[in-house]
Amino acid sequence: MKELIDPSNLPQHIAVIMDGNGRWAKRQGAARVFGHRNAIKAVREVTEGCAELGVKFLTLYAFSTENWNRPKFEVDALMTLLVHTIRGEIKTLMDNNVRLTTIGNTESLPSDCQRELAEAMRETSGNTGLTLVLALSYSGRWEILEAVRQIATDVSTGRLAMSEINESLFGSYLTTDGIPDPELMIRTSGEMRISNFMLWQLAYSELYMPDVLWPDFRRNHLYEAILSYQQRERRFGKTSEQLVK
Repeated sequence: MKELIDPSNLPQHIAVIMDGNGRWAKRQGAARVFGHRNAIKAVREVTEGCAELGVKFLTLYAFSTENWNRPKFEVDALMTLLVHTIRGEIKTLMDNNVRLTTIGNTESLPSDCQRELAEAMRETSGNTGLTLVLALSYSGRWEILEAVRQIATDVSTGRLAMSEINESLFGSYLTTDGIPDPELMIRTSGEMRISNFMLWQLAYSELYMPDVLWPDFRRNHLYEAILSYQQRERRFGKTSEQLVK
């Protein structure tokens, strides 16, 4: 399947909502945390697959602001898993020339998570291949509100004129400043929602929502998503005839 992919028409940025861990665990007769643990292989497969193909950015929706409302034992287990996963995957990131970064309100994460993230980002900062973006304690509405507050502050203090505000400037106030909008967004488990994820950036993304649960997601599923993307006509409001011209 990999050979069918047109390398000249790759999405620069793929965003993923990693959904279905809890349902996967339930099917195994296990606790939800078991699903989260078994999702690590999917993360590794997709990251390595994107790095091999030459995708420039991969954003994984790892933990939303709404996820803080889950049972405390599950949140605590997720935070512990996050620390161990980051620590254990640094070699994989280095071997694949992957640079790690984050978006979201990471200051709300436990201090040990913040330390591991900072160390991993420092160690991988010189890598020049794929940029892996972890969306942690993130929500699209939170991000937009934070941008609006900062713009309002800059206007009120005279650092910014109202006439300067446009789409490009607004984008520069988002946590994804410097990262292109995703051309392809994948949500696993068959759910048909974007769940408060990158609300501004997904405006013209192609959506791909397979039934496969995230712990079962592998490189072939990634290739299927990219092939689906490459078969679509991206018109951005224009007609097919205009694109041909």
